[in-house]
Amino acid sequence: MPSKYPVCKPKEVIKVLERKGFWEVSQRGSHRKYSDGEHIVIVPMHDELLKGTLKSILYQAGISLEEFNRLRR
Repeated sequence: MPSKYPVCKPKEVIKVLERKGFWEVSQRGSHRKYSDGEHIVIVPMHDELLKGTLKSILYQAGISLEEFNRLRR
């Protein structure tokens, strides 16, 4: 059974996080830390984010897959 989570670029995920009120807190190497005051999310700035990594980021941010897909457009 294929995964529902897409493989996407970090910039797409950051756009969605910023639309949800997250801002960049810091960066260490190729990983950026974002916060909305309640949640803290680490986004690796690699070529693509794998499905499991995206799932983890969305879980930590409290964003559903449906909401992510809606805000992504």
